[in-house]
Amino acid sequence: MNIVIACNRNWYDNIMMTLKKNFSVNSIVLIDKKEDLTYEKLITINPKYIFFPYWSYVIPKSIYEKFECVIFHMTDVPFGRGGSPLQNLVARGIYETKISALRCEEFLDAGPVYLKKNFFLYGAAEEIYLRASKVIGEMIDDIIVKQLQPEEQVGEVVYFSRKKPEEGNIANLKELEQVFDYIRMLDAEGYPNAYIENNSFRFEFKRASLKKDKIIADVIITKKKESYE
Repeated sequence: MNIVIACNRNWYDNIMMTLKKNFSVNSIVLIDKKEDLTYEKLITINPKYIFFPYWSYVIPKSIYEKFECVIFHMTDVPFGRGGSPLQNLVARGIYETKISALRCEEFLDAGPVYLKKNFFLYGAAEEIYLRASKVIGEMIDDIIVKQLQPEEQVGEVVYFSRKKPEEGNIANLKELEQVFDYIRMLDAEGYPNAYIENNSFRFEFKRASLKKDKIIADVIITKKKESYE
């Protein structure tokens, strides 16, 4: 039985390590580039499952209609369908969630669910994604070994919008806890850092620590590019 892991982030190491405990290395194919996820290539692999732990691109209809494609979403669906689940949850003050494994279908995050696992959103985003990758590896193992069949989602549908880079501006926040959450939820590879700006400089924040009456963080200061009209 062949398995494809499609992941375009660097957090898949934990997943591969978990799977290699129970499955032959030769049966697991990793795809980490958009251009490599093609119908023609997948036909030659003939996978039983294609798992998408972290995938930033649209999955072509020709692929999810032919193969059993399983995506992972960091909300208790149908609550939180849509983009930037971690950032949307933390921005709402929600620190306990579930990771949902669901079948890829035409409508975003609307497919039936194989299983869910409890998950806590503490620490910086990079740390959260690394912990999530370990949980996802265990979920993939369960789906394969137990041959889990997905069931339709039940409950009220709540949609999240994908966060935009300018939403990382912390200039107008009023509480230290909010500032801390904004810094940590964007502190991961591939995400724009939380920031503030003045007329000349941009201040970006990473590795924040919340103390009793202050936040200690690393700051990157860059000079803003001058614009000419």
